Amino acid sequence: MEVKDLRTSLELLKKMEGQLVETDIEVDPAAELAGVYRHVGAGGTVMRPTKIDGPAMLFHNIKGHKDAKVLIGLLASRERVAALLGCKKEELGKLLCDAALHPIEPVVSDRKAPCQEVIHRVTDEDFDLFKLIPAPTNTPVDAGPYITMGMCYATHPDTGLSDVTIHRMCIQSKDELSIFLQPGSRHIGAMAERATELNRPLPISISIGVDPAIEVGSCFEPPTTPLGYNELSIAGAIRKTPVELTPCISIKENAVANAEYVIEGEIQPGVKVIEDQNTHTGYAMPEFPGYNGAASHECWLIKVKAVTHRENPIMQTVIGPSEEHVNLAGIPTEASIFNMIDKALPGKVTNVYAHPSGGGKYMAVLQCKKMVHTDEGKQRQAALLAFSAFPELKHVILVDEDVDIFDTRDVLWAMNTRFQGDKDIITIPGVRCHPLDPSSDPEYSTSILDRGISCKTIFDCTVPFELKNKFVRAKFMDVDKEKWKEFI
Repeated sequence: MEVKDLRTSLELLKKMEGQLVETDIEVDPAAELAGVYRHVGAGGTVMRPTKIDGPAMLFHNIKGHKDAKVLIGLLASRERVAALLGCKKEELGKLLCDAALHPIEPVVSDRKAPCQEVIHRVTDEDFDLFKLIPAPTNTPVDAGPYITMGMCYATHPDTGLSDVTIHRMCIQSKDELSIFLQPGSRHIGAMAERATELNRPLPISISIGVDPAIEVGSCFEPPTTPLGYNELSIAGAIRKTPVELTPCISIKENAVANAEYVIEGEIQPGVKVIEDQNTHTGYAMPEFPGYNGAASHECWLIKVKAVTHRENPIMQTVIGPSEEHVNLAGIPTEASIFNMIDKALPGKVTNVYAHPSGGGKYMAVLQCKKMVHTDEGKQRQAALLAFSAFPELKHVILVDEDVDIFDTRDVLWAMNTRFQGDKDIITIPGVRCHPLDPSSDPEYSTSILDRGISCKTIFDCTVPFELKNKFVRAKFMDVDKEKWKEFI
């Protein structure tokens, strides 16, 4: 069936055995909801025990929120992501790569948008974000209720070019959100900085509960999608039709027309917020490496003007270290790496996997193909290109084409039988990586000059070309799959 928004996504999952569970048991969005889903299907780098590749979960009875539902784990398995995007799970990175190379720009529609069936303005006497948005906290020490799956959409004050990204946003008061914009990493941060230079607010819409193609596509980063590249066009390419936008009701900006919720507001020029100002826990929320992120003292402030939503809206959320975050971050990472390598070394890397243990960002496995003797060494060149394609990448594992990069046991088999540490490890110390890695800190090693700097490492687990005939895996008989279809 055609997937075009969150609701049709759920209809598809209902037709797939074991991919969606629903409950009418009342759940508290304050830590309980995430605590339940940890055991149902969170996976990723979440503290064990957790369940890998479990179903998505839809909660129908949210404490303190009548008529609202909360969905978690929609994209927490590659099988679901592939089904929702219409491809094989092994081909997701290539699909995203092709979509980024052939974008279809979004369009603004004048029809009545589903996301504006119900309207709440900040001037309404009962306007209160805490009551309007069933935003969960992941753990009891979170800074507050977080919006983790909001598609942030804004327009550059100078160029007029728009962009969509995902950022962590914490509800701070009845009409205020904090938004964490890591300096230099995302386009909306550059827009907010420029608006501050002009001493004016930056209008921003936050669309929650949208087509999964939008959610995955919005997670691309430079250099694949430079400043001025609208990632909504990637979703358009995946669906082969433009994403439909609608004008906001209270600000001069657009929002995703078929979203479940839209928050409309303005990033205030030069105003910074202490993220845990209401809880004073010292923490923000659990981040993709699996640790609690420190509360920032440098969050930007969004003054909310309105909230619109569908009738009986569905709030969508994600656990920061879960497999869902891995797929959101990792599949665009795979696409970015494959895109750059295939341009420079066509045909030498056949597939890329952003491994879940790195949160979709820190580790990539590259499947390499050596056809002639001059291909020797190109696998290491490909690893260097991977670091350029995705600057937050820390480790690259290189394997041959007979290794299943999506099977960790097979990758480790290659490491154990095709790798010698004294000759097959290549280190590149002192390179900027990602500040959320707790080991990238001067306290961890005197070799690290500043927080966020790491030693990038290549693990070359490929067989030297001249020895390939000595590393042939045991071959088994090809059997008649039709004859044994009951078992195979």
